[in-house]
Amino acid sequence: MTESVLVTGGLGRSGRWLVDRLADDYEVVCADLDHPGFEVDARDNVDFRALDLTERGSVFDLVTDLDPDAVVHWGAIPSPERHPGGDVFENNTLSTYNVLVAAGRADARVVWASSESSYGFPFSQEKVLPDELPITEAHAQRPEDPYGVSKVVGEEIAKMVVRRYDVSVTSIRPSWIQYPGEYNCRTLPSVDWDDPSDLEAGAGNFWCYVDIRDVAGLVAAALDTAHPGHEAFHAAAADNYLDRPTTEAVEAFFDRVPEDCDLDGDQSALSTAKATRLLGWEPEHSWREAAEADVADPELYS
Repeated sequence: MTESVLVTGGLGRSGRWLVDRLADDYEVVCADLDHPGFEVDARDNVDFRALDLTERGSVFDLVTDLDPDAVVHWGAIPSPERHPGGDVFENNTLSTYNVLVAAGRADARVVWASSESSYGFPFSQEKVLPDELPITEAHAQRPEDPYGVSKVVGEEIAKMVVRRYDVSVTSIRPSWIQYPGEYNCRTLPSVDWDDPSDLEAGAGNFWCYVDIRDVAGLVAAALDTAHPGHEAFHAAAADNYLDRPTTEAVEAFFDRVPEDCDLDGDQSALSTAKATRLLGWEPEHSWREAAEADVADPELYS
């Protein structure tokens, strides 16, 4: 019997790629603030529901009615820059509490979107070096912004749900998500390698990125690979997007590198070794081929 998965935020820019990928193997219910209507012709194995994830009763009712085998929680306000900070924090923490607790009560395994922003680097007032390079999932989380803090709180909710309901919860910490043929990281103002200040635009996450197809692959791998308790994994490309050695970029901008530094060439500043070791996942896409790729966006309905 085919397993069922509830995906929140499934009509969002990245969420629809997850729904499309998972529908190859699961019966997927896509939940978002709205749905496309009863007249649409949904792709195979996809259905739609509309609700506000901050409304606890609605979330609990939906999860109870569906009784899914797994829940992928991807619905959130994705950055602190275009919404009031309090709204970002309240929306993200409340929706994560509602969805993860409902999933725990339903004995459903969970995969959800945390963020590299939980470390505090992308939105810090002053750019700071990490304690190590590459950064592992064990690195301290020190956010200064409401978005990053909401993700740290979300991971604490995840650990609570594991303790209380004994379900498996995976926190995915994606880097800056890019889309085939639309790699915004490569359309930033051109970098003058002789002017370190030119590197500032990407210094907040050390010029890391990830292709949405690799994010979807990691979510699928996390659903397919049972692990006890809570685990966090980076979703990042294998390389930086500068076409320069990573340590040289770090040293050019920060005037030094961390004492604990072991990077080779343009290797990403975010380590994905843990996901490879525990989930058998490795990033497949690089800006070198994906920035100009002609790949159609997923169509979940017509």
